[in-house]
Amino acid sequence: MSPVRIGLSTSSVYPESSAHAFGYAASLGYDAVEVMVGIDSLSQQTSAIAQLSEHHQIPVSAVHAPCLLFTQRVWGTEPWGKLERSAEMAHEVGAEVVVVHPPFRWQKEYAAGFVDGIAALEASTGIAFAVENMYPWRASQKRGMEMYLPGWDPSAEPYANTTIDLSHAAIAQSDVIAMADRLGPRLRHVHLTDGSGSAKDEHLVPGRGSMGAAAFLRHIAAAGFAGEIVLEINTRRCNTREERIADLRESLAFAREHFAVTTA
Repeated sequence: MSPVRIGLSTSSVYPESSAHAFGYAASLGYDAVEVMVGIDSLSQQTSAIAQLSEHHQIPVSAVHAPCLLFTQRVWGTEPWGKLERSAEMAHEVGAEVVVVHPPFRWQKEYAAGFVDGIAALEASTGIAFAVENMYPWRASQKRGMEMYLPGWDPSAEPYANTTIDLSHAAIAQSDVIAMADRLGPRLRHVHLTDGSGSAKDEHLVPGRGSMGAAAFLRHIAAAGFAGEIVLEINTRRCNTREERIADLRESLAFAREHFAVTTA
């Protein structure tokens, strides 16, 4: 029996670098690292990521493709090329998952072929492209704009692999347990974090928001979740290294306490 791995996203230590993320993960006892491509220059270099993984003796569980607004020009501007390059990095560093967001509404051609294109990429690369839940963009609690195509809820599409992010679900006011049930075995990846339900993507330490992160972890554990759990929190407001370490340590302890089931 081997436990589901608890990993750390390199974005969780921003503005520190991906190199710092590997160091924190190793020293605090995380099982793996997810690389957010574009968060710093090191994250874009496959050889550097491989060296960090080897140096710290900690595996890479996933590569997050550069599909955020502020990483739109990382690895070029052609979206399929960026996903192919993400799969190449995943292969070379030993990761089995690429996390990807659905297209923005203005990426109409990309969006039109996205569902079939993701399936084709999985078939050609052998990498799981876990499509992440997003959210309507809201200026207030009541009004929102649909900014993603074919939609922000991956359970509405026939993706073979998906990611649930609890902070994104908080903005969308989604029931993450119900979403996990709709996805069933297609839930491959979890971004463990939290949110208060505001219009901001908060990425709180799990347990500090209103998303019922503990109940969610217990639910997917009981359902036999066998993918990767990655802490993706915002520590930018930490004033000292000690504060950041405390948040990272608390997050890891939370995950291990509430996801206690092992899988074969």
